[in-house]
Amino acid sequence: MTEKKPSNPVPLDDQVCYAIYSAGMAIQRVYKPLLDRLGLTYPQYLVLNVLWREDGLTVGAIAERLALESSTLTPLLKRLETAGLLQRTRNPENERQVVIALTDRGRAIRSEAGCLNDALLAASKQPVANLGSLNRDVRRLRDALYESIGGWAAPT
Repeated sequence: MTEKKPSNPVPLDDQVCYAIYSAGMAIQRVYKPLLDRLGLTYPQYLVLNVLWREDGLTVGAIAERLALESSTLTPLLKRLETAGLLQRTRNPENERQVVIALTDRGRAIRSEAGCLNDALLAASKQPVANLGSLNRDVRRLRDALYESIGGWAAPT
């Protein structure tokens, strides 16, 4: 009987998962000085971005869009509320649900956050069309992976 030898791990630079992970980290580093100026962390920016598109969502709906657990999201929402960017209220039709709504200040910061896209374009030295194509390819990959594991409903 022959013993099967374990294969060597694929070098990190040849792994799609590492390329996406490290690119995500690099993007967050490009965004950090701009987010610091706004007093936001990257996860807080993501929450606000969801609400800028559709205000008045439940915690569960925001968690679903960001592929996060509600328990992970709650402390983040509390910090955003303390900063005066959103308010949390119980849904009068279902007391178990907490509805998240932007404040005037939360809506106003949207125009200031627009500079993130410009910073990414400048730092990447890529044409808009290339980044758009890459975004579509990565979203297709993400959606296929989630579909294969029966998880997270992709945002529309």
